[in-house]
Amino acid sequence: MARVIPRPVRKAVDWVLGLSLIAAGVVLGFVPVLQGWVLVLAGLAVLSSHSRLAHRLYERAKGIGRVVRNRFRAPGRRGSDPPA
Repeated sequence: MARVIPRPVRKAVDWVLGLSLIAAGVVLGFVPVLQGWVLVLAGLAVLSSHSRLAHRLYERAKGIGRVVRNRFRAPGRRGSDPPA
């Protein structure tokens, strides 16, 4: 039987996890091999349900990702259908 986590506890865990992911992403952004932006996006995704600022930043990052994806996508290819 699944246990329900109380809302205040869940919110606190989300904040700690989200801020930890963002902090780790910022620190790892200076390491040449690891890509810290992935952790920053994960932290924003976790926090977006609790913070309007995090939600706006996350939506902006998703929009930039769509633009970059469409720029490098093969000509004539639209939508999210898999390649044949």
